[in-house]
Amino acid sequence: MEQELQIATTAAREAGAAIARIFHTQDFTVTQKSQDRGPLTEADLLANNILTEHLTRAFPNDGLMSEETLDDPSRLKKSRVWIIDPLDGTREFTLGIPEFVVSIGLVVDGEAKLGVLYNPIREELFAGVVGKGCTLNGVQVHATSHSAVQGGRFLVSRSEHKKGWFQPWEQEAEMTPMGSVAYKLGLVAAGKAEATFTPKPRNEWDLCGGVACILAAGGLASDGSGTPYRFNRPDPLHIGVCGTNGALHPQVLKMMTKAGS
Repeated sequence: MEQELQIATTAAREAGAAIARIFHTQDFTVTQKSQDRGPLTEADLLANNILTEHLTRAFPNDGLMSEETLDDPSRLKKSRVWIIDPLDGTREFTLGIPEFVVSIGLVVDGEAKLGVLYNPIREELFAGVVGKGCTLNGVQVHATSHSAVQGGRFLVSRSEHKKGWFQPWEQEAEMTPMGSVAYKLGLVAAGKAEATFTPKPRNEWDLCGGVACILAAGGLASDGSGTPYRFNRPDPLHIGVCGTNGALHPQVLKMMTKAGS
């Protein structure tokens, strides 16, 4: 996976640089996607063009699925598929909050094998290859070994936090609201938190790169039922997100059943 990791890293950095230029000028137009799928800016589209060009040129026989590109069903017949979110955390981007990443994942026969996440404002590059390890800015990182909810650090949805979904645990653990599903997964992989979770559905492009990083760092990731993720499905929506250090996975799955209830 050395070539794949190099190409993905180069693409993520270039797309991130383009996003950062727009972010720092704060001169962009925000539109709404159809079917209430969230905001869209020129930064999303520019980053998408950069990633797509890099990946399709380097790996023309691989499939590709992006949040910002019309889905091509031919990907379903491919063994290798790149799943990308050019700007995961667009809402935070529009609010001037630096909690967003370029997310790139490579799936082989349904399993996430490689992930690259790049936060261009905080200059954090997470890169993981399952079975080989995960790095943050070139330094090897690992998921934590903390095994109790008490004293744990959990990264949660900002909107869900405002609704009070995590109040049952706030006296015993840190419940930190944060944007971008992929960014939260990357921070768990890097040992900056024990887990991130939500019972709400998320799409494959939100998940794939971060899931690969968590698995590469020795953690676990599953949907809300505890089933390990399988990617490149006809329907990209998965019900629930549970990304943990592994030691806390059963406890977090139980927490998910109570969150928002």
